[in-house]
Amino acid sequence: MSLTLTDVEKIAKLSRLSLTEEEKTATLEKLNAVFELVEKMQAVNTDGVEPMAHPHEVALRLRDDAVTETDHAEAYQAVAPDVRNRLYIVPQVIEE
Repeated sequence: MSLTLTDVEKIAKLSRLSLTEEEKTATLEKLNAVFELVEKMQAVNTDGVEPMAHPHEVALRLRDDAVTETDHAEAYQAVAPDVRNRLYIVPQVIEE
């Protein structure tokens, strides 16, 4: 698949871009190069190739799920004007 200058103009219009003739030509060349690469990649035979999430076999470095801090909610909420059931109560700002 290859694009034409008309296609680039349509894409530019949809993208609300104002391109000069030189920019249109350069964009056309770059987009056609991308499409050529995609066509080459689609032509590769991938039968029998297992899909993989990462190109290298790596193990995730996981840490122990351990509590490292104590509960400070009471100290933090001590200075709040109004707290109920560990929730900050604020004045209503949107009318019903």
